Order: sequence, then structure tokens, then C-alpha cells
Amino acid sequence: MTTATQIPGYVVGTWDIDPVHSDVSFVVRHMMVSKVRGRFEKVAGELVTGETLEGSSVSATIDASSITTGNDQRDGHIRSADFFEVEKYPEWTFRSTGIAAKGDEYVLAGDLTIKGVTKPVELELEINGFGPDAWGGTRAGFSATTTIKRSDFGVDIEMPLDGGGVVVSEKVGIELEIQAVLRAA
Repeated sequence: MTTATQIPGYVVGTWDIDPVHSDVSFVVRHMMVSKVRGRFEKVAGELVTGETLEGSSVSATIDASSITTGNDQRDGHIRSADFFEVEKYPEWTFRSTGIAAKGDEYVLAGDLTIKGVTKPVELELEINGFGPDAWGGTRAGFSATTTIKRSDFGVDIEMPLDGGGVVVSEKVGIELEIQAVLRAA
């Protein structure tokens, strides 16, 4: 069990994700030769830091239509039924099921829902810190990464290349940089 005193500056409370200072992004191999990066511009959620780390939780929602890869044509295709089908599945969700210390590192387990398909995922979690902000509030920062298979979540488009391989790889890396604001008591 990890107590609050084992994490420097740890603050118990309920936090709101600050979408302006947070980043939810991904990286996927394209054409078997390079990687394409993208991000979601709209994310919301709540973090609860408990008396113990194990008593903490996270819930978050991503607006799937807020994807941006820096290319409008590609973004439109990704929003289509070929990939995310945002008209039918406008939101993705994450709900934690547990958090645990693993040596000097942390693992955040939870259920990720994309396109109506829910699968368990584990994220490597880094607790970046807790501290005051410029407006008299308190902020916390977290980084997390994981890798998923897109087809596990119904993103199963097959686009084979003539010489072998596929246009979009099966493996998708997810990277989170989350800043949260402590709710006033």
C-alpha cells in the first residue's frame, strides 16, 4: 500500500482535468516506413487522489471528433466509418479499475471504450508533482503511456500495401500529459 506521505507533495482531493494544459496524443506507423502523430483537442475528466494511492481513481472522456493530425483530409478520413465513425461514436471513455506501485513506477489499470468496445488497458503512470498555481489554486501533473491494438476496438480497416504490410499499423501508442486542478473544498 502506498501512503500519501511516500509521494512528495501529494494532495488528497478531487481534481478536474485542465483541457488547455493537457495533451492526449497517439502515434501510429504509416505506410510501414514512418510514423504519424495526432492528438485530441477536447478531453474532460475527474481524478480523485485518495488517502492511499490504491484509493485513487480516474474517469475521462475524449471527444473523438476533436482529432487533429495536421492534415484536414486525413482527419476527415479518420473521423469516417473507415476508422472512428464519430457520428455514431462521438465519445471515448476511460474508467480506472485500479492503481498500484510497481517498484519506483506506477501502473494505472482501467477500461477504455472506443467505438462502443470496452477493453482493459494498463498505462505506465508517472506522477509528476503537486503544487500551487498562479491563481491561488493547486495543480497536479501526470504522464502516462500505453500501446493498444486498433482492431481490438473495432478500428479494423484493412489497407494492404502491394509489397506487403499495411497503410496503418495495428499497434497504436498512446501518450498522455495531464494537468489537473484541485476543486475548491
